[in-house]
Amino acid sequence: MHLIKDENGNVISHDHGHGEDCPHGHHEHCGHHGEGQCPHGGGDPKKETVALLAYMVQHNEHHAAELDQMADNLEKLDMYDAARTIRDGVADFQKANMRFSLALTQVKELIKEA
Repeated sequence: MHLIKDENGNVISHDHGHGEDCPHGHHEHCGHHGEGQCPHGGGDPKKETVALLAYMVQHNEHHAAELDQMADNLEKLDMYDAARTIRDGVADFQKANMRFSLALTQVKELIKEA
């Protein structure tokens, strides 16, 4: 089990059921979440959706930074084509993450209106 926080910083328990042998490595979410429902437990599905989406946006930002650092390292090794390819991928990744961030804002707005 791992903990994620909602938009107010409140801890939401989220259990994958994989334990330490999770085949997903350091990725804490395995994509089994559909339509705001988490089959692995948790609490309010709306709060969990917001918390999970916020976590994923932050998680993706972290990966983008790691990949950008990798491109820097490749440039130091004179592997410019590979570095450029990674930077292009990071740009695409960041565009997608902006869409996820927008979705998070939209979900939060809909929850406020309800």
